[in-house]
Amino acid sequence: MIPDIETKSAAEIKSFQEAKLKIALNYLSEHSPFYKRHFDEHQITVSEIKTLEDLTKISVTTKDDLQQFNDDFICVPKSKIIDYVTTSGTLGDPVTFALTDADLERLAYNEAISFACAGVTSSDVLQLMTTIDRRFMAGLAYFLGVRKLGASIIRVGAGVPELQWDSIIKFKPTYLIVVPSFLLKLIEYAQQHDIDLNASGIKGAICIGESFRNDDFSLNTLGEKITERWQIDLYSTYASTEMSTAFTECKAQQGGHLHPELIIAELLDDHNQPVKEGEIGELTITTLGIEAMPLLRFKTGDMMKAHTQPCSCGRTTLRLGPIAGRKKQMIKYKGTTLYPPAMENILNNFNTLECFVIEISHNAIGTDEILIRIASANPTDQLLGQIKDHFRAKLRVTPMIEWTDKNVIDTLRFPKLSRKPILVIDKRK
Repeated sequence: MIPDIETKSAAEIKSFQEAKLKIALNYLSEHSPFYKRHFDEHQITVSEIKTLEDLTKISVTTKDDLQQFNDDFICVPKSKIIDYVTTSGTLGDPVTFALTDADLERLAYNEAISFACAGVTSSDVLQLMTTIDRRFMAGLAYFLGVRKLGASIIRVGAGVPELQWDSIIKFKPTYLIVVPSFLLKLIEYAQQHDIDLNASGIKGAICIGESFRNDDFSLNTLGEKITERWQIDLYSTYASTEMSTAFTECKAQQGGHLHPELIIAELLDDHNQPVKEGEIGELTITTLGIEAMPLLRFKTGDMMKAHTQPCSCGRTTLRLGPIAGRKKQMIKYKGTTLYPPAMENILNNFNTLECFVIEISHNAIGTDEILIRIASANPTDQLLGQIKDHFRAKLRVTPMIEWTDKNVIDTLRFPKLSRKPILVIDKRK
C-alpha cells in the first residue's frame, strides 16, 4: 500500500506539492480569519507564491499564535465540526483543534498508509496502549487508521502491564502501539511471571513519544535494552496534533517517511530560512487537505535532520531523522549546547535507576542550570559517581544530580490532567 506519489522522482513530487500548495493558499485566504489577517499584515499576495521556495516569502506561524488566536484558525462553521481534540501542552498551554468529517477521513488515511509503511497488513492485529479519550488525537487516529487498513485492533489503553499481557495472551496481537519505555515494564512483568516474550507472537512495535534511535539510526540505550530481551522490530512514528500527519519508519528503519499528499516539510534556522542539507533545523510544516484548521509554515519546535536520498523500500520521499530535541528546551550549559534527549539516553544506561526527571532553570546571573532528580531502590555514592562519570565522558559536562524519593519524582512526572509522563520540567522564563 504505497501511494504512487511516494515513489515518483523528486521533481515530480515537488511539482505535485506545489499544485497542492496553491489550493491550500487559496483556501486559507478565503476561509481562515487568522491567515486573512496574517496575509494583510505582512503584505503577502498568495497568487505570487508558486513554488516551494516561495514559501520563505511567508512569515511563519508559531505556537504562540495558536494559543493567542486559537478560534481564528477555524475555517468552517461550527455545524461542520465533528470532533474536538486538544494538544498535550508539553511546552505551553494546550490548544484546541477542530476536525470535520473530511479531516477524520484524512486522519484515517494518514495512519493507514503509515502503518502500511511499517509493514502492517490487513491480516494483522494491533494492540493500542495509548489513551483514546481525554480529547487525545493520537489514540483516535490509530483506531481510525487500523480500521481503514482493514486490520484488527485491541483498545486496551495506557499502563497496567497485567491487563496488557492478559490481552496479548488472549487475542494474539502481532503489533503493539506503545510508548517504548513501557515495553521495559512489559518485559519486567513477563520475566516475573514466566511469560516467554519471544513466543508471544508479537512481530513489532509502533513506538510513539520517545526516541529509541541515535542520529545514525542505530538503537540508543533504550532501544538496545528492549531488543536484547525481546526480539521484535521497533518502528518510530513521529506526529503531532497540529500536523494531523505522521512520519513513520518503513522496514529499512532509516527515518520517518513524508506523505507528499498530506504535508509540506521545511527545516528552518533561527532566521526562518532553510538549513543546508544534513544540518539540524526546526521542523516547519504546511498541512494539505485539511478543512477545519489548516496550518501554513507552522513551527513545531522540534529539531531534527532531513534525509533525501531514495530509500531501499522504494519510496523517494523525504525522511525525518530522530528528534534531537525541542527548540525551547535547548540548554547552554558551561559552554556546551545540550538537548534533554541526550541526557535521557545516558540515564537509561543505568538499570538500577527506577525513574528520573530533568529540571532546567536560570541561576542568579541568568545562565542555564540543570538539576537531575533520580531514584533507586539502592542509592549509593558509588552509583552516583558512575552516573556523573558517564555524563562527563559522553557530554563533557556534569549537571547537578541528586537522589530524590521515587514518589516525589512520580508526582513531578505525572501532573494532573497530563496524558503522558513529563521527563523535562523547564522553569526558565
